[in-house]
Amino acid sequence: MKTSVWLFAALSAVAALVSATQTKTWSVEDASDFEKATRKQVSVSSDGRVTLAPRVEEIFDTASVYLWALAEDSKGNLYAGGGGPAGPGARVYTIAANGHGKMLAQLDDLEVHALAIDQKDQLYAATSPDGKVYKIAPSGKTDVFYDPHAKYIWGMVFDSQGNLFVATGDHGEIHRVSPGGKGSVFYKTGETHARSIAIDPRDNLIVGTEPGGLIVRVGADGQGFVLYQAPKREITAVAVAKDGSIYAAGVGNKQPPTAAPAPAFPPSMPSPQPPASPAAAAPPVPAAPPTRQAPAPPALSSPVMPPSISGGSDIYRINPDGFPHKVWSHSQNIAYTIAFDAEGRPLAGTGNKGTLYRLDSDLVSTDLLSLPPTQVTCLYTGRAGKIYAVTGNVGKVYLIGPGLEKEGTIESEAFDAGLFSYWGRLTIRAQAQAGQISFETRSGNLDRPEKDWSPWSPPIAATQGGRVSSPPARFLQWRARLTASDAGVSPVLQSVQAAHLERNVAPEVRQIEITPPNYRFPQPAAPPAPAPPASITLPPGKAPRPPPPVPASDSASATMSYSKGYLGARWVAVDDNGDTQVYTVQIRGEKETEWKLLKDKVTEKHWSWDSSAFPDGEYRLRVIASDAPSNPIEQALSAELVSDPFLIDNTPPEIGGLSGAAAGDKLRVVWKAADALSRIAKAEISVNGGDWEVVEPTTKLSDSREHEYLVLLPRPPGNEQTIAVRVADEYENQAVAKVVVR
Repeated sequence: MKTSVWLFAALSAVAALVSATQTKTWSVEDASDFEKATRKQVSVSSDGRVTLAPRVEEIFDTASVYLWALAEDSKGNLYAGGGGPAGPGARVYTIAANGHGKMLAQLDDLEVHALAIDQKDQLYAATSPDGKVYKIAPSGKTDVFYDPHAKYIWGMVFDSQGNLFVATGDHGEIHRVSPGGKGSVFYKTGETHARSIAIDPRDNLIVGTEPGGLIVRVGADGQGFVLYQAPKREITAVAVAKDGSIYAAGVGNKQPPTAAPAPAFPPSMPSPQPPASPAAAAPPVPAAPPTRQAPAPPALSSPVMPPSISGGSDIYRINPDGFPHKVWSHSQNIAYTIAFDAEGRPLAGTGNKGTLYRLDSDLVSTDLLSLPPTQVTCLYTGRAGKIYAVTGNVGKVYLIGPGLEKEGTIESEAFDAGLFSYWGRLTIRAQAQAGQISFETRSGNLDRPEKDWSPWSPPIAATQGGRVSSPPARFLQWRARLTASDAGVSPVLQSVQAAHLERNVAPEVRQIEITPPNYRFPQPAAPPAPAPPASITLPPGKAPRPPPPVPASDSASATMSYSKGYLGARWVAVDDNGDTQVYTVQIRGEKETEWKLLKDKVTEKHWSWDSSAFPDGEYRLRVIASDAPSNPIEQALSAELVSDPFLIDNTPPEIGGLSGAAAGDKLRVVWKAADALSRIAKAEISVNGGDWEVVEPTTKLSDSREHEYLVLLPRPPGNEQTIAVRVADEYENQAVAKVVVR
């Protein structure tokens, strides 16, 4: 049976499998591997270390949609400010040192975006989008302290002299306000927004802007100096470390120079119209109540993000000598706030997954935890190493640390071995001198471990791992449980490897094609000398892994050379394990009962042989595929396929009844041709040794094993003509006869 080329090519493509049935390893060792896992109360560093996360406690749940600001007085009272169009408007909340929280004040605006406390524990709150600074008494009584006549107030800080500095938009001005409430413009940024503000020990202001992404130092004399022009559009946060280094968070791509600049608006202000593409984690925010001023469209860092959001976030550090460089980046998360932990390490609060990051060095950062709300909008470093966080898209206040969670888990994604597999040893690399790590596994044949999997296995508590007891299956999953020591120190998980062995599956011969007669495949080349192991290139900073196997070629096309009497066959055979296969080719006549060996130990997926040693007739081939080269003898499997019937025909046709006669100026030649097995494919005639010319049978179609021919030719000069005829069957067997006409 002949198979169309496209079908054979498709089947051959399926056959391109590699790597024998052998023990393989599923490795989870990089940060990208661990980030795919389901984590509860554990942190993952960028260099692939899993530890217990800082302890998290929700200490107050407000009625506001967003909280944007935090401050703490000398008595340990904590204050949070926020608002938003979907809630009750601008509010300030207080959480007493004993943990009791309440609303302290409600202001006549949409939200509170900044809080500040002076040396006398006097609280100040700034509102937007009708920017005013309010003084709030412990009783909750509010008075307007300063009106900068600006639309937005983004931040406030006090200097050592008790002066209050107010960062505003939409004219990008910094105002200085005396303790008595008198103020004026202190510095003009030249930008639309003075978006963030901090102060260093020398009373220098550090200001971040939008849309130019500038980080500016403003001296006590009001003179500014741009420390860095960031590639990002908006500097959402600035913070000064103990060593004088400045950290700044930049978000959003800048507009192309040729494009009209998009208006910059407050990050806290959602658009009055529904955004075309809100953040995946952020629910739609209703329009502002009609009694309040409708804000303009949001800036790039808004929790309700417009379609123009792109580029993720960067964090830059400007060294004390003024050298700036990027120390952290994320392609999607938006950094809103920066603070420092008790050890002076920078912390970054982000959205839209509520993730808190710690910058351990210029090269390593840690994904500490994720809070249920979608944005961490402000971080505040309190006393005794306590970190406070407020959130957006559910305005809550959290206490983070200073200790670690007592227990946490990390549950791997479901590993697909590709085939039904046996599980071996679970090998663990960990530092568990402090605390404990235990492992459980489960397996199944469903691609999602929701139900109908095996139950979790008994814990594997050995530090170096142990044997997986889950039943053989296609999928495997592990769960690690980290437990802190009595002293509150976390163990460290670095990598997990699970050995597995696919169950051997018999190969499959899917198609056999008999190739055209009288052609043969090239003789197999002598096996080359063993090549040295291939070179491998290791990625930077990673442990070496075995190089992947190189796929073998299984081409759907092959070059054959003409060789009279030869026949050939090619086949498609696959092995789901990717095992190396060897083939046995056998032949049998249609009326015979036993198979005769043509060739064994064939390594190619084709073979050709001299068919002239076989009597003419119908035959079949049997191809037996074995995976013995890749398996122990007792485990090797085989499969076979028998071809459709095909002909061996090496006998030429017979020519009979050849005669010729003169008919006026013509020669009339007639003859018959017959073949025992195959159709007559071609007939030709030659006069007096001239060129052969093709002639057609009387039926005009060469479609039968018997044909009659009648040819009228122009009569050449002379009294004697020698007429030769030649016929060939479809196997190119030829017969020749002649007649002399006088």
